[in-house]
Amino acid sequence: MAGTSDLDVAYIARLARINLTDDEAKTFQKQLDAVLKYAEKIRQVDVTGIDASVHTPFNVFREDASRDWFTAEQALSNAPRQANGLFVVPKVVE
Repeated sequence: MAGTSDLDVAYIARLARINLTDDEAKTFQKQLDAVLKYAEKIRQVDVTGIDASVHTPFNVFREDASRDWFTAEQALSNAPRQANGLFVVPKVVE
């Protein structure tokens, strides 16, 4: 696991072109160090004999089979407003 000297928040912020004040960099460095210490603590847990996955993976999707769908006219038949074969909806973005 990487230590404090391996990950420098100020350096990474410069690479990402994020402007951090010295106080912000120190705060984030402390938080990163705490996360890395916790990750190291978790890494030390003995997990021998424990399955890799608690939930066995299974396919929850239906089979991909072709079937008949609505035609455009059927889909638009109950539309309150339509134009040129398309649904007309209120504008939500200005």
